[in-house]
Amino acid sequence: MNRPPEVAIGRAPLWATLVATLFGAGRLKPGPGTWGSLATVIIWALASSQIPAASRTWATVVAAAAVSLIGIPAATLVARSSGLKDPQFVVIDEVAGQLVTLIAVPLAWKTFLAGLILFRVFDILKPFPIRRLERLREGTGIVVDDLGAGLYALAVMHLLLHFGLLT
Repeated sequence: MNRPPEVAIGRAPLWATLVATLFGAGRLKPGPGTWGSLATVIIWALASSQIPAASRTWATVVAAAAVSLIGIPAATLVARSSGLKDPQFVVIDEVAGQLVTLIAVPLAWKTFLAGLILFRVFDILKPFPIRRLERLREGTGIVVDDLGAGLYALAVMHLLLHFGLLT
C-alpha cells in the first residue's frame, strides 16, 4: 500500500536509523545538522590521513557516492516512520554534502574548518537551485539538496585554495 511520506508507518529498521542519524549524532542538540557535519569532518580527517595522497580525491568521491546511495533509502525509511518530510535528526545528508565539499582538499585544519563553515552556510541558505532539489521525493530530496550545497561549498573552497587564501 502506498502512503504519502508524511504519514507515519511505524518504526524504521535499525540499520536505517543508525545510518540516517549517523549513529545518533543527529539526536544531538542544538543544530543536529552541524553535529553531523562536524562528525563527518573529524571522521574524514582521521580516515583520509590513512589513504595515500594520490588516491584521496577518488576516495572522497567514492565515499560521498556510497554515503548518498546508502543514505537515500535510509533517509526515506526514517522520514516515513517519523511522519516528517525532512526530519532534523536525519543527518546522513550532511555527511554526503560535507564529503563533497572536501573533494581534493588538502588535509589541514584550515581547510577542514573552511569546508565545515562553507558547507553549513550553503546548506542553511540554500541558494538557487538547491531549494528546488528539496522538492524531490522522500530521501532523494533530503540528500540531493545537501549534495547541491556541497557542490557550492566545493567551488568556493577551491577558489579560496586557488587564490592562496587557505594556506
